[in-house]
Amino acid sequence: MSEPVEAAEAAELPEDPEVVDEPSGEGWWHALLNPSRRGWMLIISAATTLVLVAVAFVLPVPFVKLAPGPTYNVIGERDGRPVIDISGTDTFPSSGDLDMTTVLESGGPRGGLTFVDAIASWLNPSDAVVPRELLFPDDVSGEDVQKRQAMLFSTSESNAIAAALTYLHRPVKTQVVVSAVYPDTPADAVLSPKDEFVSIDGTPVEQATEVAKTIRAAPIGTTFDIAVRRDGAEQTVSVTSVPNPDDPTIPQIGIGVDTLYSADFPIDFTLKDVGGPSAGLMFATGIVDKLTPGDLAAGHHIAGTGTIQPDGTVGPIGGIRQKLAGARNAGATLFVMPEKHCAEIEGHVPDGLTVVPVGTLTDSVNAIEAYVSGKAVASCPTPVS
Repeated sequence: MSEPVEAAEAAELPEDPEVVDEPSGEGWWHALLNPSRRGWMLIISAATTLVLVAVAFVLPVPFVKLAPGPTYNVIGERDGRPVIDISGTDTFPSSGDLDMTTVLESGGPRGGLTFVDAIASWLNPSDAVVPRELLFPDDVSGEDVQKRQAMLFSTSESNAIAAALTYLHRPVKTQVVVSAVYPDTPADAVLSPKDEFVSIDGTPVEQATEVAKTIRAAPIGTTFDIAVRRDGAEQTVSVTSVPNPDDPTIPQIGIGVDTLYSADFPIDFTLKDVGGPSAGLMFATGIVDKLTPGDLAAGHHIAGTGTIQPDGTVGPIGGIRQKLAGARNAGATLFVMPEKHCAEIEGHVPDGLTVVPVGTLTDSVNAIEAYVSGKAVASCPTPVS
């Protein structure tokens, strides 16, 4: 008869004090309150794992969340003031809403996006999560982003004035201005944004391109006497050029230059803490509405987005799906947008929202007039499969 080898070998092994059964009658709770060495190791391991998981959930991730942002009625008021404040000329009553739409950004250089936020946004069809580097280079700070967004917003306001006045066949005034002053450059603390160029070394400045052309035509180290108009008063400052860090053979003084458009009467935009160029189309549409006898929206809730050029050309923007969702959430029933986004919005148009692609300010005004009068309006063509 063979012997039970496994049982005999097991009986010869010394007892392991870490796995000895608890004395009868003390129960599982006693083991929990008085853990063995192996029990302590398991507890510490589990606690460490939970802490690491918790930390991972709240640590920022290298992504940016795009979500529907607030809308602003450009023919209405904000904080007790008209969003578009026009004086010194005849204006006409407007009813309804002409909403500009926005996108809320979380993450990037202006704040961290947590793992939990990213997962929640991936599951929300109205949100988008994109790698940070697609929107912001690593060397861009939150302050840089804020300044650039503010500059783009100011440009959209200026272009909207030009586009609206051109549509209405009214005169447009132009000024060549400083659009940005870059830190740690010769122009820093010498020139200021919105300074109007009068002349450089006595030569009048009439076009924005003339500023860069004049500076680059002279050797690096040249000192320029620049006459500007600031707060209504003319003054002359001296600025010496230095090598451009991107190309040391090119001189620079550290400014951006743009053309500012205005009317021969005041048009002020009162929105604060909003940036980017995509309000241009709705700003231009709102100016047209205020300066014409007809009631463009006629009580309807209309929204839209798009950049605008001085000649009225409408250009593409970012976050179109989020803006569609934001517009519908606010109650809009018609949405005008750049025609280049037709393919992008397929399958993402909220129920109850009619979307009309436009290529110019004229297209936008015509589409709104047709919609409020009950006529059929164009929609995006179905892409060919």
